[in-house]
Amino acid sequence: MMNRKRVFWATTALFTGMLAAGAASAQSTGTEATEVESVVVTGARGPAAAGVAIAENVAKTRNTINQEFIATQQAGQTILQVLNLTPGLSFTNADPYGSSGGNIRLRGFDGNRVSLTFDGIPLNDTGNYATYTNQQLDPELIERASVNTGSTDVDSPTASATGGTINYVTRRPAADFGGWVQGSLGDFNYRRIMGLVDTGEIGPWGTTAWFAVSYQNYDKFKGIGELEKTQFNGRIYQPLGDNGDFVALSGHYNENRNNNYNGPNLATSTGFCDVARTQVCGDQVNDPANPFGWNIDFDRTYVAPTVRTGVADVDTNGTGYWGLRVNPSNTGNIRGNSRFTLMEGLVLTVDPSFQYTLANGGTQQAVLSETNQLLRGTRTTGGVDLNGDGDTLDSVRVMTPSNTNTHRYGLNSSLIWDLNDSHRLRAAYALDWGRHRQNGHYGFVDFTIPTKPVFVDVFGGRNDEDNRVTNLDGYELQARDRKSIAMLNQFSLEYRGRFLADALTVNIGVRAPFFERELNQYCFSQNSSSNVLCTSQLPNAPLANGNVTFGTSTTQYIRPYSLTKKYDDILPNVGATYRFGDGHSVFASYGESLSAPRTDSLYVVRRLADGSIGNPTVQPEQSKNIDLGYRYTASTLVVQASVFSNQFDNRIVSTFDPDLDTFVDRNVGSVESMGAEFSVGWEPIENLSLYATASFLDSELQDNYVFNAAGAQLQTKGKKQVETPEEMFSARASYKFNDVFSAGVQAKYTGERWVTDVNDLKTDAYTIVDMDARFDLATFGLEGTYMQFNVTNVTDEDYYANLGTGASATPGALGYGRRFAGVGAPRTVMASLRVSF
Repeated sequence: MMNRKRVFWATTALFTGMLAAGAASAQSTGTEATEVESVVVTGARGPAAAGVAIAENVAKTRNTINQEFIATQQAGQTILQVLNLTPGLSFTNADPYGSSGGNIRLRGFDGNRVSLTFDGIPLNDTGNYATYTNQQLDPELIERASVNTGSTDVDSPTASATGGTINYVTRRPAADFGGWVQGSLGDFNYRRIMGLVDTGEIGPWGTTAWFAVSYQNYDKFKGIGELEKTQFNGRIYQPLGDNGDFVALSGHYNENRNNNYNGPNLATSTGFCDVARTQVCGDQVNDPANPFGWNIDFDRTYVAPTVRTGVADVDTNGTGYWGLRVNPSNTGNIRGNSRFTLMEGLVLTVDPSFQYTLANGGTQQAVLSETNQLLRGTRTTGGVDLNGDGDTLDSVRVMTPSNTNTHRYGLNSSLIWDLNDSHRLRAAYALDWGRHRQNGHYGFVDFTIPTKPVFVDVFGGRNDEDNRVTNLDGYELQARDRKSIAMLNQFSLEYRGRFLADALTVNIGVRAPFFERELNQYCFSQNSSSNVLCTSQLPNAPLANGNVTFGTSTTQYIRPYSLTKKYDDILPNVGATYRFGDGHSVFASYGESLSAPRTDSLYVVRRLADGSIGNPTVQPEQSKNIDLGYRYTASTLVVQASVFSNQFDNRIVSTFDPDLDTFVDRNVGSVESMGAEFSVGWEPIENLSLYATASFLDSELQDNYVFNAAGAQLQTKGKKQVETPEEMFSARASYKFNDVFSAGVQAKYTGERWVTDVNDLKTDAYTIVDMDARFDLATFGLEGTYMQFNVTNVTDEDYYANLGTGASATPGALGYGRRFAGVGAPRTVMASLRVSF
């Protein structure tokens, strides 16, 4: 079987372009070991490629890109943007180079409901399931990336994904010593340098490794500020014999320091703009005479606060100064991958991991009176001199961060048993254990240059006791203080069999996730609210219901508490592929998924009638996905077409409840979606590759939902999902003119998107065109050395990227609010030079 696998890899390695073999896109070592060998045995011999496309083989809708295509895109770009040409995926980038993050929509599911994995380890935040697209692996190091548009793999270690998975895999070290250095320059003062070294085979056992580092810095494309990213990566690979067994250890560290962007408000559904016309109205764009229109951003100036002894000085600035809008993050992981043949026909795979995160949104700040009760603590008089002017009369700006520090341990493991040449069993176990320490030590603002303040530390007082605001009791003020544990234990079992002379492949699987959230709140929680009071003040005597108050206030609080919530389910995942004729095949799959409630939602607590503490009673979301598809593979043509249906139940929506003055999560019914996706790769003549896709989606909310505690219903039945285009089209053409010059052009059309749940406001469709060109210097004896040019948004299209969605945009209607949007990046030109050795 190993020899046949080598033949398979040798064959597919001959073909470059947009799509890679489906078997190579598996999420874990166990899934890859199962799917690759199945394809080797059952797949058609010989080329399975046409132009930029290589046929998929799995029994679900999956699209994969490889390094050959990734390398044609911008250096340093987030892999989510590179994947954006694949059908079913709508990704909107927040800036031209990807360091400000972006927004994922996959068949209507937002990024929090899509599992993002890296070498099989889950990257969605274990607390709120957020996907941080600006913190992903440098694209030059990614061997392949894939999108399962409808369902997860049976061993996917996730308690969040109800809408498919996105996975990418790290490159394997090269057998020979070598490397490269790459420099990039571009618009908006873009500068990036990256280098990689392959050790080649070293030592007596053929050990290989690579190490890479990158640094980039550039200005925001509007407003003032910059974005900076540093990344370190490495991998060590050790083969164990010649049967495919191996152990590998990889490391990744990413550090971002980004100034935030601000976006314009949209018009209301009635077309109303405020009287001063200081905000974008409908599709009014690019008005240079209006500094607060399309190009609105954070304040450019800061009025220096006065500091005078004996005078009550107040910082009168708003919170919108650009220098105090910094989004910092430190993330890293260590990943192990391994495969061991225990005996003939029995294989064990073990993939352990550890992840580290320290981050906050970087926007938290407040003007604090020096005699605020938080600073007095248990005292009734006095205060703290925050600005050092010798009195306690002032109101001073301080940082009030919401830091999250996560330590996350994971394990994906599989035991694969070949019953015979046609039948296989796989048992898998996954552990995902995350500890969230969420606190917010108040920190100081540095006014060394009074008109250009900066935070002393972007993480507030977390890292330095001297940068903490301490009250008269010696208590260090905090914006929040809690510890959460998220633990997933998951068991899965899969059978894979081949029938009818290997024409029919059937896989039957089931996974059983057991998920638990442990909540530990160390501050006082306002009853029926997300607000907390972290204080050294002593509460008044408890009320009859057990709540407490402070001083003369009647606001009720719940004392610090601990709670545990548990969720579990049994989720089938089945599929079949049937090959017939010459290059024809059909496939079908059915999968169920679950998404447990998020941590932040569960910390909104209230006192129940029996005196106990209750939190939102939302139930896990569930989805049921059916995929039916057809594939055709010929020597110059690869076609994939699929239709799908998804039933999404217990949908959780977080809405602002004015009666409770907080956001509350509620189960609001079901969403039914159906659609079709098409892709075709064609090589009509040598050196010309064409690729095109089309995606169609019809998703409809099945219920009205209760919007507030008073029982008012938002009229959403029959409406479409927000931020979800119903039509998308993409295309790419590339041509190799000779051994020196090649070029490509690609375009993505994104249809109209609704901004509100009741569908009373939407944004226009838009098309983005990109171009790339490469001059390869190998002909001149410089193997692996080239100059590449990239232009994104060639036509300089004005469009909205990320949308601030909400209930309604109609003045006076239930849930009304002025909606906002992120402005899409303008035309951007960059050039890269890679020198190999």
